Amino acid sequence: QVQLVESGGGLVQAGGSLRLSCAASGRTFSSLAIGWFRQAPGKERDIVAAISWSGASTYYADSVKGRFTISRDNAKDTVYLQMNSLKPEDTAVYYCAADRTPGRPRVVVTSYDYWGQGTQVTVSS
Repeated sequence: QVQLVESGGGLVQAGGSLRLSCAASGRTFSSLAIGWFRQAPGKERDIVAAISWSGASTYYADSVKGRFTISRDNAKDTVYLQMNSLKPEDTAVYYCAADRTPGRPRVVVTSYDYWGQGTQVTVSS
């Protein structure tokens, strides 16, 4: 089992920045790929970014490329999502998730085995 806890969400003005953290406990964190997803009211949960177990491979949704950066510190069992130049359309609940399957980070919700409880990000215009 893996427990994931997100933090760092909040209210920010458009153009501002936030850094989300995903802290893990339980199963060996360094063996897991981690993804960040988001879900806005009335919409599906979509991939934002993902990172392989080593950090060597990353994925970004087109909507966040150049603005968001995913990284991980396996010594601290933590993955980060640095979000810059935030837009109102980034408003959503952000979830981190862990994938036990080795290889390149995957982008489909159903590929992930463990989920955090989510953290709200609200970007005002």
